[in-house]
Amino acid sequence: MGAPVERPLNLAIAVPVEVLPHAADLALPAYATAGAAGLDLVAAVPAPVTIAPGARAMVPTGLRIAVPEGFEAQVRPRSGFAWKQGLVVPNSPGTIDADYRGEVAVILMNLGADPVVIARGTRIAQLVFAPVARATWVPMTALPPTARGAGGFGHTGA
Repeated sequence: MGAPVERPLNLAIAVPVEVLPHAADLALPAYATAGAAGLDLVAAVPAPVTIAPGARAMVPTGLRIAVPEGFEAQVRPRSGFAWKQGLVVPNSPGTIDADYRGEVAVILMNLGADPVVIARGTRIAQLVFAPVARATWVPMTALPPTARGAGGFGHTGA
């Protein structure tokens, strides 16, 4: 047996949530496994929504949240949807700012070859909470040099 693995610090934040009337019968987002980073968001659609290949849809969740100051909520695609059906979140990750109080909605785009039907209660995306660092600009006439310099967009051969 090897040395015991240290468990990372378990960071938890309290997030106020308001369930809108059109989602009253749906469960709150939950973590699918003990090690999951994202909560599963579900569709709060009144009737199934079909997303044709190449099309986008704005899918409501029926939730309004108050992200704590100093954090953001990131809306990310579900890997199974992306792989099996070609559904992605085109603005991934979508950011929900701490001062936003509207309904959380997910933009889904179908990059697959077949139409995809989103039924009420379908897990459509993941919601991950992350700390936010605020930048302060430091104007300079020239930046400090590095070995890489201005090389980018594949200059390393990748």
